[in-house]
Amino acid sequence: MGGVDPGNPYAEGMSNLERSPDLALLEAGEPCIDVEVLLPRSVPLGGPRAMPVSRTLPQRKRSLVGSWCFLDHYGPDDVSLTGGMRVPRHPHTGLATVSWVFSGEIDHLDSGGNAARVRPGELNLMIAGRGITHQEISTPETTTLHGVQLWYAMPESTRFSENHFAHYVPAPVAPAPGVSVRVFLGALAGSASPVDTRTPDLLGAELTLAAGTEVTLDVRRDFELAALAETGDVVVNGTTIPHRALGYAPLGSDTLTISAPRDARVILLGGVPLGEQIVMWWNFVGRSHDEVAAFRQRYQAELGFEPAGAEPDPLFGQFPDGEPDPLPAPALPNVRLRPRE
Repeated sequence: MGGVDPGNPYAEGMSNLERSPDLALLEAGEPCIDVEVLLPRSVPLGGPRAMPVSRTLPQRKRSLVGSWCFLDHYGPDDVSLTGGMRVPRHPHTGLATVSWVFSGEIDHLDSGGNAARVRPGELNLMIAGRGITHQEISTPETTTLHGVQLWYAMPESTRFSENHFAHYVPAPVAPAPGVSVRVFLGALAGSASPVDTRTPDLLGAELTLAAGTEVTLDVRRDFELAALAETGDVVVNGTTIPHRALGYAPLGSDTLTISAPRDARVILLGGVPLGEQIVMWWNFVGRSHDEVAAFRQRYQAELGFEPAGAEPDPLFGQFPDGEPDPLPAPALPNVRLRPRE
């Protein structure tokens, strides 16, 4: 949430890369020991007082983990000081958003006709597909806001499908003493989410570990994995991951071991590499500069920011009256967007 335009939490002038791993080269039955530490950068989240967030995806060292292309970690945020989250109507294409909070509540509204409240421990998944607009605003009752905002890129086979919204409350499971796991997408530790992501082979889970505990999880060797050290330092396969950083584990492991010197919470993401070339800019995921430019033009025209042409059926849908003004798209950069090498 927040890069090109400081007033827009989702502005991100960065394109993503294509990777096609040769899984036949991987050895079976080996724990992964090569963990890469990805440090966050601070980004202001819009509003008059700008709630700060820590962003670990995308970044120059790594743009994707499986299909996951965006990770913002915010809070604990004193809403009385920052004003909380206020993200007016804005567009998405070719991706899905995952809202997951630890404290506080957020009201979600989208042009697919879905209104929902984001609460701690409850998944709200919005699949943008061919196009959608939505807003997210923290509730007046919220005093402390704390959570993560995640995106994953949709594959070619489903990226032009219709938009969709899903809500799910995962039950916790205990794979080891002092360890609790809530699986909101995919499967882990004997728990499986029923939510259809339209993106095969994806994992999203919250782990809590009591001080001094350790857990070894069985994982898929064709998955990339990334563990966010949400509350403090944790150790992933022997590598210390600092608070707010992301520990990246590459393909090839059957297990992942996480330990915590103090009480800790970890967000674990994973998946099979997307294997497709994508370009991500602002709130759009496309396959070329021209496609992203066309998404921008249609959004600007449909919402009245720029003159409309002879466009086909509206892409971004209708919105109820009486809501905050939508965000205009920032200007495209002066160079062509291209996939990250």
